[in-house]
Amino acid sequence: MVSATLFTAPLAPMLAKIAESLPEGEGFLFEPKWDGFRAIVFRGTSGVTIQSRDLKPLNRYFPELEKVLAEQLPKGCIVDGEIVVAGPNGLDFDALQQRIHPAASRIAKLAKETPSGFVAFDLLAAGGKSVMDLPQRERRARLERLLGSAKAPLYVTRVTTDRGQAQEWLQRFEGAGLDGVMAKPAEATYQPGKRTMLKIKHARTAECVVAGFRWYRDSQDAIGSLLLGLYDGAGVLQHVGITSSFTMDMRRQLLEELAPLREGAMADHPWREWAQASAGDAERMPGAKSRWSGGKDLSWEPLRPECVCEVKYDHLQGDRFRHATTFLRWRPDKPPTDCRYDQLEVTTPFELAQVFQPAAAAT
Repeated sequence: MVSATLFTAPLAPMLAKIAESLPEGEGFLFEPKWDGFRAIVFRGTSGVTIQSRDLKPLNRYFPELEKVLAEQLPKGCIVDGEIVVAGPNGLDFDALQQRIHPAASRIAKLAKETPSGFVAFDLLAAGGKSVMDLPQRERRARLERLLGSAKAPLYVTRVTTDRGQAQEWLQRFEGAGLDGVMAKPAEATYQPGKRTMLKIKHARTAECVVAGFRWYRDSQDAIGSLLLGLYDGAGVLQHVGITSSFTMDMRRQLLEELAPLREGAMADHPWREWAQASAGDAERMPGAKSRWSGGKDLSWEPLRPECVCEVKYDHLQGDRFRHATTFLRWRPDKPPTDCRYDQLEVTTPFELAQVFQPAAAAT
């Protein structure tokens, strides 16, 4: 029975769990995984509310998108999707991040320079009534009918039931800035806050220099994360991200094992000047705070850059890992100087316009 209630914000989005590969068998709808900000859009009778994944309002950061959604979305609907920024080389997550800024003047400037778009991939309500109790396949069909005449920058994501097609997307669409494929059970209802979908992301490994660490929370008896580095073409060790996938026992063990590398580490450390990094240097320096850190203490402890570890990562954003990596193993057989950017897999560019094909053209 479909509820007649039109839900209002906040509403927790349905979530996904990570899978190593595309599921076998029938009964799944496959979609590209967009690299943007998850958002649920509520189109009421008099306006639009754009809600983030963590239930916060996003309207002030995307005024140009609010206008588009108010013009194109029918009143009385709720749509789940992703806010994205399309750049000359595909999706531009860096440009998207810059939109979350406290200054209204800055937001207005960026809204013109790097306008955002919205990719819809699920329908939660239409005509003032919830459709969350309907199966995914039916919600998808209704979404296509509802937004059949949508124009850029409002899109309906592509979809396929063909696993082979989804596998091709997983490989080709990364070159346009996307970072995987979603697999949704065709008969599943929309379940807010539940991990009922699957996300299949690109998984690769890299050998990195361990050049520092951060403490585990407020303690000083366990390691929270290791700071990773790669050498660029000029032989400079660049900070590329962290790895923090450790059990509590391993965090304490790491502190003991790495203790010798703390001795005299700052004297000739390649990141020596970063100990006093300012917020403006946050993108490159591991010791800095910024508006993205959420008030977390990002201070760090240096280690002599003599150890190498192998990590699993899913996506490179610019010259850094997009997300925290997964620690795999130590590589005592690898000299730190061999940990260079040129070991990383180069993604073949792909035209984003082809990913934005109308839903009706998808197979």
